[in-house]
Amino acid sequence: MNTPQSAQIDPDELAPEAPAEKPPTAKKGEGKSLDAIFGVKLDVRVVLGRSRMPISELLDLTKGSVIELDRRIGEPVDIMINDRMVARGDLVRVQGDMLGVALREIVKDFITDA
Repeated sequence: MNTPQSAQIDPDELAPEAPAEKPPTAKKGEGKSLDAIFGVKLDVRVVLGRSRMPISELLDLTKGSVIELDRRIGEPVDIMINDRMVARGDLVRVQGDMLGVALREIVKDFITDA
């Protein structure tokens, strides 16, 4: 039968480690990489138009019902990100029957001075 052997413990191994040196602080203009936010998901919506109606009318809607919007054909659509309008654009056809939006203008209120 094998008997357990005693292990040799070095007292230096039990001593707490010295604190790691602090990394040098970034100088002005350094370390402003956008890589950290590229994976953040945002809610993007394209608003064709709006309409107001009583709940009773809403409950009467069926397949094929038409809802009149407050926009005319050819007017730009609103591009919303997280419930904030950031741009306007035109509907375009992409890849057969798919729709896309070609940006026409960026809303100036969205751009803030940093």
